Amino acid sequence: MSNGTGNDVTGAVTNLLETLGKVAQQQLDVLTLGIKSAASLIEPLGKTAIDLVGNLVNALNQVLQSVSAALAPKK
Repeated sequence: MSNGTGNDVTGAVTNLLETLGKVAQQQLDVLTLGIKSAASLIEPLGKTAIDLVGNLVNALNQVLQSVSAALAPKK
């Protein structure tokens, strides 16, 4: 005389495991989206920083050329 309790427990365990799997997948999805978002934010900042350094080097080079030209003996 089984009253279905075994099937109820099996169903409950199955539902619990499915739910835990979905929660774990959602957490991985959130983590993946976070990493992608961070990368998309860092990429333009990195390019801007590289451009800024390049511009500073060019500006310093022009200053040094101006100073060198001013200090060079005139003929």
